[in-house]
Amino acid sequence: MVKVVFIYLMVFVCTITSQAQVTLDYYLDNSQYNKEVPKPSDILGFEVGEWHARHGQIVEYMYALAKASDRVSIKEYGRTYEKRPLLALTITSPENQAQIEDIKKAHVSLTNPSVSGDLNTATMPAVIYMGFSVHGNEPSGANAGLLAAYRLAASNEPEILEALKNTVILFDPSFNPDGLARFAHWANTNRGMQLVADRQSREHNEAWPYGRTNHYWFDLNRDWLPVQHVEMVGRIALFHEWKPNVLTDHHEMGTDATFFFQPGIQSRTNPITPKKNQELTAKIATYHAKAFDSRNALYYSEESFDDFYYGKGSTYPDVNGSIGILFEQASSRGHVQESINGDLAFSFTIKNQFEAVFSTLKAVHENSTEILNYQRDFYKDALAESRKSSTKGYLFGDSKDAYRGFALVEMLKHHKIEVQGITKDVTVNGKYFAAGTAFFVLTEQPQYRLIRAIFEKNTQFQDSLFYDVSAWTMPLAFNLPYEEIDTKEMRSLSFGDVQKPIGGVLKSAKMVGYVFETNDYFAHRAILQIQQKGIRVKVSQEPFSGVVNGSARKFPVGTILISFGGQDVSEELIHATIKTVAEKNLVTIYGLESGLTPSGVDFGSRTHEPVQKPTVLLLTGQGVNSNDAGELWHLLDTRMEIPTVLMDVDRVGSADLSKYTVILMAGGGYRELGKSGEEAIKDWVSKGGTLVAMTQAVRWLNSVGLASIKFEKSSGIDTSKSQAYSDYGNLTGAQVIGGSIFETKVDLTHPLAYGLNSDKMPVFRDHTLFMKPASNPFANPFMYTAKPLLSGYISKPNLARLGNTAAVTVFGKGRGKVIALLDNPNFRAFWYGPNKVLMNAIFFGNTISSGTVQR
Repeated sequence: MVKVVFIYLMVFVCTITSQAQVTLDYYLDNSQYNKEVPKPSDILGFEVGEWHARHGQIVEYMYALAKASDRVSIKEYGRTYEKRPLLALTITSPENQAQIEDIKKAHVSLTNPSVSGDLNTATMPAVIYMGFSVHGNEPSGANAGLLAAYRLAASNEPEILEALKNTVILFDPSFNPDGLARFAHWANTNRGMQLVADRQSREHNEAWPYGRTNHYWFDLNRDWLPVQHVEMVGRIALFHEWKPNVLTDHHEMGTDATFFFQPGIQSRTNPITPKKNQELTAKIATYHAKAFDSRNALYYSEESFDDFYYGKGSTYPDVNGSIGILFEQASSRGHVQESINGDLAFSFTIKNQFEAVFSTLKAVHENSTEILNYQRDFYKDALAESRKSSTKGYLFGDSKDAYRGFALVEMLKHHKIEVQGITKDVTVNGKYFAAGTAFFVLTEQPQYRLIRAIFEKNTQFQDSLFYDVSAWTMPLAFNLPYEEIDTKEMRSLSFGDVQKPIGGVLKSAKMVGYVFETNDYFAHRAILQIQQKGIRVKVSQEPFSGVVNGSARKFPVGTILISFGGQDVSEELIHATIKTVAEKNLVTIYGLESGLTPSGVDFGSRTHEPVQKPTVLLLTGQGVNSNDAGELWHLLDTRMEIPTVLMDVDRVGSADLSKYTVILMAGGGYRELGKSGEEAIKDWVSKGGTLVAMTQAVRWLNSVGLASIKFEKSSGIDTSKSQAYSDYGNLTGAQVIGGSIFETKVDLTHPLAYGLNSDKMPVFRDHTLFMKPASNPFANPFMYTAKPLLSGYISKPNLARLGNTAAVTVFGKGRGKVIALLDNPNFRAFWYGPNKVLMNAIFFGNTISSGTVQR
């Protein structure tokens, strides 16, 4: 579509100086509404836009609508971490409500090519999923949702009545209740009776970690594909329960902007997305344009945003036979804020979002048959493509750690991708896949295009700029061996049901203790749970073999040892704890018959290092990347069950750091630590603490003398010749690494690599820091390979700089260790693979030999 940027005179609402100036008729004319249906103000106690509606108030109003209107049904499809309800309203005509289950069944059948050809789309309602404010501090969407739901439930306008006969609306009033609640509290508590537009006012400048994210500070609008959070588990289930034709996602952007609606930048559309998807998106956009033109409101399209990463609310539908539509409204970030277009009132932002709801409804209503046919064709064409492809499936799994493969299977099942278990060991292209820990995805299924998006690697792109990440190949993120399977290789596979991993204890008749390897995903959680019972634990720094139930078995470096001798607890407690821990954490624990081993060091060797029970401090607060910090908190708290102290950086200088064995620094600048904080951390490290700094935080290590990292310069613009002014943005943007996957080579004997099963490990990178190798040859246990790019975009100059640089460097200061992890070990919670490195740093960082660190 031709770019639509209409420069009409925009009439922004002037500064509101009293509550009374916001009235319902500013948004709509309710003269033709059912008076039995409550208005939002009847429940809120104020007009929409006067104050920020709290999530509890939104919930109360939605239930009131469902009670008063026969067009509305409501259900709770989940709960947030803070136990707020996630609601879905189904809004349609009363006649459709009476047969809603039949409508749903027929609609979902459109995605099944074996029966969809028998359906008459001309008589079927289209389905729209409307979602609001996935970023909690972008509240105009959720507040507009109050008005939109009211109109849909109460209006007797002919165009609304007719549209509801022809559509079913899934109405999700708050995508992110915890974040919305956090921001509403901020905006309301900092609002005066006389509204202030000054953007320096406290009202417009939230406190860390801000309201954008969920409880664990995650951006839920990046979790549609990974599905790592409770909010998204229910939401994805709802999506696939209905398979909507269109999904709208209401956001906000910078205050000085106007209003954006899709299509986005066409050259950055994911090539898996059919061309027809973008054509329909452009057709729907003409309805938005007409609605906004009628009010002389500014807007734009085909700029700034793209449809490449399938993990966003506006792009996930595109790979599921639907049409995702992003709306971005300039934000008042409070009740009124000055902008280059005049004072921007909260009520005006709400009105724009409200208008976009009904321009979407009109577009879908008037084009429903074409949109329904597109959905049917999407799945029919996808299945035909799968049959033509030489790739017949994907085989994946780690024979040494069943859980990571199983976790990927669980993700795939959320997306209605069928997965089978492998029942016979097989080797493909030199990679070994074991029965029970290997899984297979057949490509010939309706979700073929989504399967491609999840498994394929891509290093060639039409554009060099990306709004979000350029790669997310899931087997690489999970650090799983995987192979594309062709027809010939299919014949060697035996299939069965997927089996959930189990743990257990393999005892011997006589035992001196227990051992287990750290390759299982939850091995570190098992260690902590054993320690929490007062049982001493050691880790082997040399390989050995031991006799288990009469047979010799080899154990690698990093094996965990629990002896019966040298303990302050009874042997009975150890037996009971080991059984419980093995079963809960899906690890296999072995009972050793004797302390004298057939080979290698003995069970009582002094080379085994005591494992210190970790007490973890995670630095938080201003200057810390809240997303990165939240990823760490979520991993430690929900998966590893490690009690984690959160401390704002401005308190470090006066805190008692001696209580902690490990301090974690997520990405960030850390200037807010101040001199006292810096000195406190340096003193703590010198006395034996383990400091782990990640991504941009490694620069701080250098600045305070805790590290001596030498950085390679990142690539810049060619300055040897003149460049056009208009090319500046594209040339500089092309040097950004927005999110790609690279290969590192691993020293498997190093404590940071315990439990890893390959000397190669994929890592995720979204920055241009290049760390030169240390002069101590033992201090870089993870190095980028010479040709490290596995998937995603990086400029050729930056790729050349990255090869053979360090991914991890270990420094020493006094008795302590400083571990610089250049890349995020838990990006967006779905990067399971590098989690092992972080957990090793927490549990074994202090065991790293002082002679192997850089000083």
